[in-house]
Amino acid sequence: MVFGASLYFPPIFKAFALGLVLWLVIHHVLREKIYAGDIWHPVLMDLALFVLAVSVSQWILVKW
Repeated sequence: MVFGASLYFPPIFKAFALGLVLWLVIHHVLREKIYAGDIWHPVLMDLALFVLAVSVSQWILVKW
């Protein structure tokens, strides 16, 4: 069962799913600042935050 779960849910998918959840929380908190346009282009800021969230979630999964 553990082997089958690792086949159907590879580690990168787990990091992607956890990163998506982290990104949703971060995005909700920073939405006003992101779309105000003061920091950066909103789409690039969202993409950068998502990449950082997936990277952090991969690190969390490796250390855990």
